[in-house]
Amino acid sequence: MFPKKIIITIISFMFLFCETPKKEEFVLKKSDFQTQIKGKETDLYLLKNDQIKVYITNFGGRIVSLLTPDKRGIMGDVVLGFKSIEDYQKAKTPFHGCLIGRFGNRIAKGKFEIDGIQYELPINNNENHLHGGPEGFHNQVWTVLSSDENSIVMSYFSKNGEMGYPGNLEVEVTYTLDNNELSIDYKATTDQTTPINLTNHAFFNLAGEAKGSINDHLLMLNAEHFTPVDGSLIPLGEIRSVEGTPFDFRKTKTIGQDLNLQESDTQLRYGGGYDHNFVLKKESYGSMSLAARVVDPKSGRQMEIFTKEPGIQFYGGNFMDGSDVGKYGTQFEYRGSFALETQHYPDSPNQPNFPNTLLQAGDVYQTKSIYKFSVEE
Repeated sequence: MFPKKIIITIISFMFLFCETPKKEEFVLKKSDFQTQIKGKETDLYLLKNDQIKVYITNFGGRIVSLLTPDKRGIMGDVVLGFKSIEDYQKAKTPFHGCLIGRFGNRIAKGKFEIDGIQYELPINNNENHLHGGPEGFHNQVWTVLSSDENSIVMSYFSKNGEMGYPGNLEVEVTYTLDNNELSIDYKATTDQTTPINLTNHAFFNLAGEAKGSINDHLLMLNAEHFTPVDGSLIPLGEIRSVEGTPFDFRKTKTIGQDLNLQESDTQLRYGGGYDHNFVLKKESYGSMSLAARVVDPKSGRQMEIFTKEPGIQFYGGNFMDGSDVGKYGTQFEYRGSFALETQHYPDSPNQPNFPNTLLQAGDVYQTKSIYKFSVEE
């Protein structure tokens, strides 16, 4: 028989040398996403390969979870989300991971004009219209046309007059996994001229959901200009150089590097930090190009975003206040996540010098964005 002290020592060494990095317990249950909304069935779908797992619900076409490895090979969930349809419905911030439409971002005073006819939209962001309105695409049940481990195809029919927009709009969105890339293809047609600006509104933290501030993430934005805003975050119509401003992310820097200038910089003060559209540098309009690169130095996770869109909205989680609790039971805190929304510019229907966002009857709206994940050693 071994003495008691020796046995305790042996057990301690066993725990010391056998311990592996703790994996985050995964909490999603398919049954928590299976319900009916307005007579339509909702569910949870999984896309997966040996590098990425993506959970998507057809309620709002949302990315609920995206798991990708860190530099040690440990899978982590880098998209903020909730563990049930009920939690999405009661969230203070309603846009987590969803498809946005008809028009992503803000439209001033909820008004625009087409061919001399003025249209009025619901006001849901101070005095402005935001992300398609309170019953925009994020609050609709999408029809799943097909799904397998590699892709899911969803459609939504937006009736003439829905949220004040003209025309019957048919939308189709495809999420596809290919190696370490998640791509989103958007397609739409209309029977009447209407503004359209579709995007996805995932909130990211490359360290993992609710794993602290994103201010130490390293960010590069491929943009020489941005669109400055007024106090209600509506663009002034100006295309302003980032040179010599806190908005210069042409060379990689931490998200938080210049946030100490918030009191002295009018644009940072208006946004409570970063909540601005960046004008992407492109060889030609509509070409696929690198828009952004983000790295979490601790985990080594890197995300690159490529898009055909002319702009990208960088939002630094300035309005998160901990009132929403995510799928792992942790609060979504101030600047604990960021969004990078590929898009046309905000308020484009009222800004004649911005790229056109009007879709004509008989034309086809098509665009694509790609999210590429890797590890920086």
